[in-house]
Amino acid sequence: MRLKHPIYIFFLLSLVLTSCSRYRQIPYFQDLKLSSPATEEINNFSPLTIQKDDVLGIIISSASAEASAVFNNKLTRVNSNNDDMSAGNPINPYEGYLVDGNGEIQFPVLGNLKVAGLTTPQLRKMLLEKLATYLKNPAVIVRIINMKISVLGDVTKPDVYPLKTERITILEALALAGDLTITAKRKEVILIREQDGKRAYIPVNLNSKALFTSDYYYLKSNDVVYVQPDKTKYAPYDIGYRNATLIVAALSVIVIGLSTIYR
Repeated sequence: MRLKHPIYIFFLLSLVLTSCSRYRQIPYFQDLKLSSPATEEINNFSPLTIQKDDVLGIIISSASAEASAVFNNKLTRVNSNNDDMSAGNPINPYEGYLVDGNGEIQFPVLGNLKVAGLTTPQLRKMLLEKLATYLKNPAVIVRIINMKISVLGDVTKPDVYPLKTERITILEALALAGDLTITAKRKEVILIREQDGKRAYIPVNLNSKALFTSDYYYLKSNDVVYVQPDKTKYAPYDIGYRNATLIVAALSVIVIGLSTIYR
């Protein structure tokens, strides 16, 4: 028995086209076409610089432990839920030097030091030069210990994530959050960044390989990544989309039945 009812054909085509168009929105980097391995230069990474309200973990050592001790006073206690940061690292994640509103820290013996705008290697070099007057063969460890990023929205595990490294990409941040769910808008991710007294809202398209060369591929401390859900997010995970597909399928069956009865 052949069915040629136009309504049935319409619903059948709608079901197929909806499924295909939905899938086309899911894969990342859709314009990355590879038939063999490829490489490119990394030109969009810039080292993280120290900002106001950062907390610096600084450890000083030298040939004389007694002489070094005076430089290892901890000035600020910081609340943190990253208890494992100190594992295998000499810096206590809860204590450090707070960068004040003037971009300075108050360091033992050396006094107020302007550190805002410096990278941690640059600060380490500056301290080594200044400490050479007081210590024999000084060694310096510098870290930003209150680094964190936030990932919100349509991801598996939205949360605030403390960081153990100064170099993290937006893809690594999304991986920490368990990746996007099936309903996330991959073309409309929003990066929120506060820097130098300004707040920026930056659109990010995960469907394009241009992300890799973007100025925003590498994140900075306190960045917020917000993943927008699409309209099917009214039900957990992709239930909304599945329900819509089932409804279209059910309507198609009804149309088939009516076509059989009234033809």
